[in-house]
Amino acid sequence: MSNIPSDRKYAKSHEWLKLESDGTATAGITDYAQSSLGDITFVQLPKVGAAFKAGGTFGVVESVKAASDLYAPVAGTVLAVNTALEGAPETVNQSPFDRGWMIKLKLADPAAAGALLSAADYAKLTTG
Repeated sequence: MSNIPSDRKYAKSHEWLKLESDGTATAGITDYAQSSLGDITFVQLPKVGAAFKAGGTFGVVESVKAASDLYAPVAGTVLAVNTALEGAPETVNQSPFDRGWMIKLKLADPAAAGALLSAADYAKLTTG
């Protein structure tokens, strides 16, 4: 079974969101997603200042198996991107919840994160 930290919220599209008390959050893809994709070879992320609606595409991750869009779990504006992934995309495979984070967001509506899945609900989704 994949690693599913309980301190995050999850989208059905396999992105995670770690909320901070100041109305910001960090996002990336889940362990389940990186495992399903296989060896990640390229990550395309947005520019700082880009704004996304919930469910909007914020980037692309490519692996030896496929290319997959990345979807914003909630609406927000990009405050930071993990530029380390440009030269080391495999970091997402090695550490999807820590060093493999993708973007930091200023949330348009922090309460919207309540609509995302809990770790337990995401576990049910990924284990059938």
